[in-house]
Amino acid sequence: MLTFLFSSLLFVHGSILPSEPVNPPKPYGAIPSERQLKWHEMETYCLIHYTPTTFQNKEWGYGDADPAIFNPTQFDSNQIARAAASAGFKGLISVAKHHDGFCLWPTATTTYSVAASPWKQGKGDMVKDFMLATHANKMKFGVYLSAWDRNDMRYGTAEYAEAYRAQLTELMSNYGELFTSWHDGANGGDGYYGGLKEKRTIDRNTYYAWEEKTWPIVRKLQPMAMIFSDVGPDMRWVGNEKGFAGETSWATFTPEGLDGKKAVPGLVNEKTLTSGVRNGKYWIPAECDVPQRPGWFYHAEQDAQVKTPNQLFEIYLKSVGRGANMNLGLAPMPSGQLHDNDVKSLAAFGKKVDKTFKTNLAKDAQIKASTIREHSIQEYGTSYILDDDRYSYWATNDDEHQASLEIKLNGKQTFDIIQIRENIKLGQRLDSVLVEQKVNGQWVILTKATSIGANRLMKLENPVTTDELRVQLFAPVAITVSDFGLYKEYNEDFEFEGAGFKKLNAREFTVNSFSQSAKALDGKSETFASVQAYKKGFVFELKSDVLGLGYLPRQDGQTAGTATKYKIYTSHNKQQWEMVKEGEFSNIKANPILQQIIFDDVLKAKYIKFVPTETLTKDVFTVAEFELYSK
Repeated sequence: MLTFLFSSLLFVHGSILPSEPVNPPKPYGAIPSERQLKWHEMETYCLIHYTPTTFQNKEWGYGDADPAIFNPTQFDSNQIARAAASAGFKGLISVAKHHDGFCLWPTATTTYSVAASPWKQGKGDMVKDFMLATHANKMKFGVYLSAWDRNDMRYGTAEYAEAYRAQLTELMSNYGELFTSWHDGANGGDGYYGGLKEKRTIDRNTYYAWEEKTWPIVRKLQPMAMIFSDVGPDMRWVGNEKGFAGETSWATFTPEGLDGKKAVPGLVNEKTLTSGVRNGKYWIPAECDVPQRPGWFYHAEQDAQVKTPNQLFEIYLKSVGRGANMNLGLAPMPSGQLHDNDVKSLAAFGKKVDKTFKTNLAKDAQIKASTIREHSIQEYGTSYILDDDRYSYWATNDDEHQASLEIKLNGKQTFDIIQIRENIKLGQRLDSVLVEQKVNGQWVILTKATSIGANRLMKLENPVTTDELRVQLFAPVAITVSDFGLYKEYNEDFEFEGAGFKKLNAREFTVNSFSQSAKALDGKSETFASVQAYKKGFVFELKSDVLGLGYLPRQDGQTAGTATKYKIYTSHNKQQWEMVKEGEFSNIKANPILQQIIFDDVLKAKYIKFVPTETLTKDVFTVAEFELYSK
């Protein structure tokens, strides 16, 4: 009898129970800090752009707006926060100061702030309002502080750098616990600068003293706040504003500077931002920032171009589903609220995510592993793969770098999303995975992926119905898997209210022929015209009144010839021209979307002329498409 009991203690389902705990796998490479783990768990949050730029219908403010225009009549921070919460977002970031230099809190560092505006008789603090609304809707709060300031006449001097750090100190001290301190890479360039209206350059490597003086303020006052910039140090820009991480997206990263210099915000080799670096020196995962509309600020002409729930879901799959986090830009109207289309899309997106991932179709599966670490089912068995705990895990022995999991589902299941997670406390270990289904008794490849990390969501082209799967896993070290899931994407009909303005067809205008002009009017975004001599501009002969003009930059991933500034003229005879609009295409290098210029009034002229006055490559202009609009 004693022999039988002893044998039962040693063996369970053919596996030996160790008398002492088995050592866990050693961490591999760079590993996340505690603040980074909390950030990974958030997965999604929002960024709110709202400054005088909103009231100017611009994408970047020049810094010359009169504070008197900043007077939202129906400002409702709770409406904005409630809409974000309805989408399942876990945090809100207030753009406390954008490049225009206007501060949304009553700072002691400048007079260019809400204190100089008529909003709440100059007694308001919009950062605080956003913070209170965020917490009331059970989300975390963060702040964005632009290092560039196009209003401050001190910009470029040591005095401004100290004022910037004083602003950062105020924000880190007065708004409770923050989950992020967000620092844009844009700095240096033309601006108002107190009325001087000039271009200023800085030494980006030294001017802000990021590591020496600036980031230590965050570390001291907000030790759990993630610092964002092109180079981290806690999370990096993904290298685009589409919201997509790379198909391969490592959380490890080694920042590289330019011209042999140290990497700093705004001065970094961008080639590896999207993919990360396998075995990179630091754990600096990607954040995928993307606006809910074409631009970051509100423009009424974009009311019908709000991203749909399905578009947002694709971003979710290609950001959160690739081990990154999703940061969606919200743009309140001048009144101080989100437009109905934005609110409607957010709620529908939240419903879609909730219903898609509510039930793991693999939850009752039986999983057979090709190996279990030291045969220890209790510590590293396959049951941990389905326990909904991202830090419990199945593991192999140290010398086993290839393994498989055979998964027998509880009956046939129909799914189109496969989820796999690693326990990232032990680093990003897996190089790749291969998922197979059994068809007529044979294993057939279903899908595969690299760089698993904190979360991997593999979307199948079409739903699959099966009851048997096999996952093959490959790594340079012992393998760990913490979660496995199967899900079916939820879909329902969705429509926005209002169709926006009308794009004129080719019969309603003609354009003076120019080199490769056909490519700029063929309706194909993949083609583009490249023009050497363009200073005289491009003339359109109108057959109807026009409300605006659109310029789509080249869409091939290159920026040469992209226009950054423009002037628009009208004429009745092509002899005398009157300028009706001038401006800049802000942020077009990072976000090369269709640029829509909407006029203050409908133009009734016979001719309209578009002149690109500055491009990213001198003496060359490129255009994928020109468009004209009417009401």
